[in-house]
Amino acid sequence: MDITLFKSGLNEASAIHEMQIKAFKPLLNKYQDYDTSPANESLERIIDRLKQSFADYYIIKSSNLSVGAIRIVRKENQTYRVSPIFILPDYQGKGIAQKVFSIIEETYNDARLWELDTFVQEQGNCYLYEKLGYQKTGELKQINDKMTIVFYEKRMM
Repeated sequence: MDITLFKSGLNEASAIHEMQIKAFKPLLNKYQDYDTSPANESLERIIDRLKQSFADYYIIKSSNLSVGAIRIVRKENQTYRVSPIFILPDYQGKGIAQKVFSIIEETYNDARLWELDTFVQEQGNCYLYEKLGYQKTGELKQINDKMTIVFYEKRMM
């Protein structure tokens, strides 16, 4: 499987927005987190994030098809945050995210710590992150009676 990351700029804002809605819509329907769901974010929010000097957005490509996106936020002390990462529903479960994490860890090879979060109810996501070496921080944030966010980190050697 040929997975590549395409560093995105303002020209890709609409494409990222469209994919983000498609990727997160099933979760929005399931958890009804209307205030926090990326499926409800505006195009302007994506544009604002693309303009941030401390973050990089990439479109994830599989055999030259756009299948998702990932945003990397540079924090202090060689700490990086993944927020968000998403794969279009038709391409989920094919090992794409696993390959993407390998690429970003190679690209941002000065990282001492990686951070991310997901829904504790989405066991597939939790399994993936734990398989990749991420550990729960112990921090949880309840969004509503259907979903809780769990925070992860991965310390690099």
